[in-house]
Amino acid sequence: MTYTYEDLAGMIDHSLLHPTLTDRELEDGCRLAARYRVASVCIKPYYVRRAAELLAGTGVRVGTVIGFPQGGSSTEVKRFETTTACLDGAVEIDMVANVGKVLSGDWAYVEQDIRAVCAEAHRHQAIVKVILENDFLPDDATKIKLCQVCEQAGADFVKTSTGYGFVKGKDGTYGYRGATEHDLTLMRATCSPKVQVKAAGGVRDLDGLIQVRDLGGSRCGATATAAMLDEFRRRAAAGCAAVGVATASSGQIGKGGY
Repeated sequence: MTYTYEDLAGMIDHSLLHPTLTDRELEDGCRLAARYRVASVCIKPYYVRRAAELLAGTGVRVGTVIGFPQGGSSTEVKRFETTTACLDGAVEIDMVANVGKVLSGDWAYVEQDIRAVCAEAHRHQAIVKVILENDFLPDDATKIKLCQVCEQAGADFVKTSTGYGFVKGKDGTYGYRGATEHDLTLMRATCSPKVQVKAAGGVRDLDGLIQVRDLGGSRCGATATAAMLDEFRRRAAAGCAAVGVATASSGQIGKGGY
């Protein structure tokens, strides 16, 4: 399938969440997002007010994270974070589900936690993307149940990952998969059409972005925004169509990393 620049740029939530990013780098990131006309920035909570000032009139929305990256904050803290973010100018909220509660099977808690954030965000006309952190979840049944709970609680999106959920292996090293073909397909099939799907983690090239779109994802968190969209322009100038690509045998999307 062939996509336009607007189709693909309109999928990207330009991620500005790495803990070492300075104020200057956050400002530069906002300006880059405006220059490439992406959907939004997903920025550190303390910088939301400044990002809203920088992006006013550009068409780029301001988003931020709640309970990030572990999801373990109390519901009231998450609600307060959401209120503050919205008052500062955020119109998109990416909240992390309480993974420990998911793994405990306490679905009533998980649902009320998500519902509280959704209710507060929607009161301010903001949308909510719930981060499942699939690398921490043991099986498809858990992912399916969590998607269903997110929809019941009023989420606008389900999202694969934070981009920072590294898992310690038996050899002591840490690994991370992030967005995968399997998980995106599963999430899209589980949720009704009113709930959209966002990929995050591991999508670092244009073909990966196109693959997310082909699999039914409507947003993608990315730090490699400029590289992706510059490649689109290079292909367009060369007369190449931006088309879907074959899935890698590993099931991984893009080149990996975040």
